[in-house]
Amino acid sequence: MNWNLALFAYFPYVALALAVVVTAYRMVYRPFSVSAQSSQLLEQKRLFFGSVAMHWGLVIVLLGHLLALLFPKGLLLWNSVPLRLYLLEITGLGLGLWALLGVYILFARRLSVARVRAASTPMDYLVLVLLFVSILTGVLTALLYRYGSYWFPAVMTPYLWSVLTFNPRPELVQDLPSWTKLHVFNFWLLLALFPFSRLVHIITVPLGYLLRPWQIVIWVRKLAR
Repeated sequence: MNWNLALFAYFPYVALALAVVVTAYRMVYRPFSVSAQSSQLLEQKRLFFGSVAMHWGLVIVLLGHLLALLFPKGLLLWNSVPLRLYLLEITGLGLGLWALLGVYILFARRLSVARVRAASTPMDYLVLVLLFVSILTGVLTALLYRYGSYWFPAVMTPYLWSVLTFNPRPELVQDLPSWTKLHVFNFWLLLALFPFSRLVHIITVPLGYLLRPWQIVIWVRKLAR
C-alpha cells in the first residue's frame, strides 16, 4: 500500500466529509449536544492558565497558517527581509511553546483533579493528546526544519489547495521529515474527530439572538406578610 497516498490524498477527504456531515447532523438533530461542557465550577485556577495559554497560542498560530494559505506571496515578501523572517519564526516558536504548556496544564488537570476526572470522557483525553502531538510536532519542525514560514508557501500551500480543489498532490509532502508529516496527518485526524468532540462548539455562534424577539423576564416573589 502507498501510505503517502492513503494518508495525504484519501484520508483528508474522509476527515472533511466527517467534519461537515456529522457537525451538520449534530447541529440540526442534537443541538443541545453542541456545548463546551465547561468544568470551570469543578476547578478554576489551572483551567484559567491552561485555557488561556492553549487557546491564544493556538488561535494566533492557526491564524498565521491561514494567512500563509491565503496570501503566500505576501508572506514571502515579508520574509524577504532577514530580520522580519527571524522575528516571525521566533514569535511562532514562542506561541507554540506557550500553547504546548497550556495543553499540558489542561491534561494534568484532568488527571489530577478528582471532580474534573469524573466528568471527563475518553474523547476529552484523546483530543488533548492529539493537540499535544500536533503542537509538539510543530515545535519540532520549527526547531529542526527551520524557516517554515519560508518553505510553507512553496510546499504546504500548494498541497492544501490541491486537496481543497479536489486535485490532491501528496507528493508535495512525501519528502518532508517524519515529524512534519505527522504534524500534517495529525491535523486531518483532529479534523475527523472534531464533530465527535467538544471542539465542535467552536463553530456555534449564537446568531439567532440577533433575530429573536425580546425576552421579558418577570420575577415572581412571595409578598411578605
